[in-house]
Amino acid sequence: MRNALAAAVVLLWAPCVDAQEAPVPAPLELAHLEAPSGAPRTVTLQDALQHARENETQFQAVVADAAIAREDRVQAKAGLLPVFSFTTQYLGNQANGVNPNGRFVSMDGVNMYRAWAVMRQDLSPGVFMRTPLHKADAAEAMAQARLEIAQRGLAVTVTRSYYALVAAQRKYATVQLAAQQASRFLGFARQQEQLGQVARSDVIKADIQYQQQQQSFREAALGIDNARLALAVLLFPTLDENFSVVDDMRAAPALPPFTDVRTMAERGNPDLRLAGEALRASGEDVKAARNAFLPSLVVDAVYGIEANEFALHSRIAAQPELGVLPNLGYFVTVNLTVPVWDWGALRSKLHQSEVRVRQAQVTLTQTQRQLVSNLYSMYNETLTARSAADNLRSVADLASESLRLMALRYQAGESTAFELVDAQNTVVQARNAADDSEARYRVALAELQTLTGPF
Repeated sequence: MRNALAAAVVLLWAPCVDAQEAPVPAPLELAHLEAPSGAPRTVTLQDALQHARENETQFQAVVADAAIAREDRVQAKAGLLPVFSFTTQYLGNQANGVNPNGRFVSMDGVNMYRAWAVMRQDLSPGVFMRTPLHKADAAEAMAQARLEIAQRGLAVTVTRSYYALVAAQRKYATVQLAAQQASRFLGFARQQEQLGQVARSDVIKADIQYQQQQQSFREAALGIDNARLALAVLLFPTLDENFSVVDDMRAAPALPPFTDVRTMAERGNPDLRLAGEALRASGEDVKAARNAFLPSLVVDAVYGIEANEFALHSRIAAQPELGVLPNLGYFVTVNLTVPVWDWGALRSKLHQSEVRVRQAQVTLTQTQRQLVSNLYSMYNETLTARSAADNLRSVADLASESLRLMALRYQAGESTAFELVDAQNTVVQARNAADDSEARYRVALAELQTLTGPF
């Protein structure tokens, strides 16, 4: 019976054993959403990233900001060009009964009609230097950089939640095997005790392990449920647990050499681009503040009619003796404005913009230093995580082999049930640690790619 007990322990951990074929302790009846009809959808990591980009609120807010910045640039470009409009008016003037002009001296008749095509062009220094457009370009580039930062940050969040669910499923499978083993071990130990083959301490130890593994099994079920809910919140517009994920943790991309990673970070880092565009926008504010000291010129050109009749030809009410005259024509208004005195307001605005430039320059240099620091830190973290994944997977294999050898020693009477149970627990811990390390490596890769972009 002692030999049968040890053999059962080893067989339960053999790779060929299907965990679903043996009885398991019943998990707690956890509360779940009402499952929709139909087979669960299969979600890959790329599917999860796409769903999150479509449904995550904060990311969509950044997308909206980028679209708004794009339209601001369109408006700034349009502001450099002439503006055309058409207006039609009727002006009524009360008559005074004496002269034909009426009571308002600004009019040449009792009735006046206007039909104008109007062109307005601002010829200020800002228009010639295209300062508003350049600032809008910088603002749009900043919005695009923020969008890329948000997209890479969202990828880290989704990757962490996705592989948390994968790791939870692996841990569930591991503790399921452990629970089956503990149940089988306790049953055989009780049989051996009745036959007088083992001491009472072996049964007590088996019973303790059985109770612990049952609780671990229920905790693992809770862990899967929580991880699934956390991922569902990110992915779907309505909370839906009816999906499964693909376990591809061992298919993680290789880590490039540090020289390649540094080149990618220098070339495509959105934080650095954001700081640079903020400095450029501040520089355009300085130009705009300086342009305010210069004269500005506005041209208004009008083509149409302003007559006592709504017609192309008519008599002038004040001078009917001149006969029918043409009404259609144009006039141009040129308005030159020269700033003279504003109690220092323009100079104060210039000083404000210069302060913002200095602050933007400090931010840029700080971002450059922080980028180098984060690059080294994240690369070393990823390198360590990859080494840990390889090492702990090897440890898990060694723990399985140790359990097999310990079971043989138990058969030969050279070890106790305490040592055998300890070997079983070591297998569970080693497998869980290996799964956690693989998930850590995938998250570390995603965090490194926030600096470099995908590789």
